[in-house]
Amino acid sequence: MKGFCERAVASKCSSKSLTDTSNSSPPSVCSDPGSSDNKFPKASVWSNFFSSALSIFEAHSEPSACENKAVHSGPSACEKKAAVHTKQNGWTATVRKAVAIGSMRRLERVLGLSKTGMSSSTSDIWLLGVCYRISQDESSVDADTRNGLAGFEQDFSSRILTTYRKGFDAIGDSKYTSDVNWGCMLRSSQMLVAQALIFHRLGRPWRKPMQKPFNQEYIEILHFFGDSEASPFSIHNLLLAGKAYDLAAGSWVGPYAMCRTWETLARHKRVATDLEDQTLPMAVYVVSGDEDGERGGAPVLCIEDASRHCFEFSRGQVGWTPILLLVPLVLGLEKINPRYIPSLRTTFTFPQSLGILGGKPGASTYIIGVQDDKAFFLDPHDVQPVVNIGRDNVEADTSSYHCNIIRHISLDTIDSSLAIGFYCRDKDDFDDFCLRASKLADESDGAPLFTVAQKHNISKPVSHPEVLVDTDGVQNDEESFGVEPISDAEGHSHEDEWQLL
Repeated sequence: MKGFCERAVASKCSSKSLTDTSNSSPPSVCSDPGSSDNKFPKASVWSNFFSSALSIFEAHSEPSACENKAVHSGPSACEKKAAVHTKQNGWTATVRKAVAIGSMRRLERVLGLSKTGMSSSTSDIWLLGVCYRISQDESSVDADTRNGLAGFEQDFSSRILTTYRKGFDAIGDSKYTSDVNWGCMLRSSQMLVAQALIFHRLGRPWRKPMQKPFNQEYIEILHFFGDSEASPFSIHNLLLAGKAYDLAAGSWVGPYAMCRTWETLARHKRVATDLEDQTLPMAVYVVSGDEDGERGGAPVLCIEDASRHCFEFSRGQVGWTPILLLVPLVLGLEKINPRYIPSLRTTFTFPQSLGILGGKPGASTYIIGVQDDKAFFLDPHDVQPVVNIGRDNVEADTSSYHCNIIRHISLDTIDSSLAIGFYCRDKDDFDDFCLRASKLADESDGAPLFTVAQKHNISKPVSHPEVLVDTDGVQNDEESFGVEPISDAEGHSHEDEWQLL
């Protein structure tokens, strides 16, 4: 079941899965990188076609003809022949280079995998719980429009972007110094958690600063996602925390394992006594299905479980804490079932929305907004040099963590394997979320993404076997990240409970 639900594919994730057709001048972070990826089947067919055609062309070039006839021909004939050959070789080299460094993106544009920029639609845009009204009717403008299109673009470019990096220290005992072609799900998840930290520490209205020095908390958040073991939420530490879920350098990972990895990492990093001094100052609750026999149905968000997670996170200090909700789902077989699309779209209207880990099969992105049938996303597939920002460096260059190119993809083409995130600041915020989620389930026409219940039919304690707490409430780890997948009473891994809806 695990292999099916996780969409584990034999080939690595495409480093250039989604495209850029913007006519604007993008910053360097969003430009086409110099490396190519022929992992997509459609793109590979075209790439092979071009290569074959060029090989045939070169086979008929016969560069040695001039040399063979040099003794019998005058200098001018040879020069003419060489000039023709040089021209042919130059054209061939140019086309080969284009195929090598950019054909995948250009072909994907033709194939319509994704687009950039804004359409002519005047429908409302929802971006992580905020509505931007694009209506051209000035009489309809009110305080809720948030400056319309300009406001949306500023909000979009303020979201934290994490992409493929190259040149970091080798991961563990491996020789990997880059996550190109395989790290897109880890990068997408970093973006979602980064937004949760931004919302928690700086608030939803926060926007990217235009001038230095930057806000200290903003810089510290970027430091957390650096590419070294010293950064708590680096790709190095994520892979270490996810060993029990088969995370490994060079291998692609699915949404369920990614959510469980964050749950494990958050518990391991929970060392400070003061809740606000935690690197991730919130409980993490993975809503991944009902343990009590309803396999095949929608996952159940249990309010009692959420309360228990908060209580354990605070070590009994308080009854409720901020909480990060992660809901991994499989919403179809080969493609997403259209019955779920209206509900997915509605989740972006929730004030607690953190977006979706999803994208094309084998190519994860971070979806943060919707308009009509379009999903706006941040793309982790651009390759950038490693940047590690010191937590006190308020003068740091943070441009590689943002992008102003607005990419979008049709909702009905996203992979059916995905995960939804929500952040609830306090108990009132959580209660509001539960009301919205319950209403959404009631109006889902029998196809809820997940449901909300006060408690399970048979209440079961949350089991965290890798975390030992002594009598003073201090966490002890006998083995760093020594966690096995949490199992139910019958010994079935929760990996098998990731529901196919």
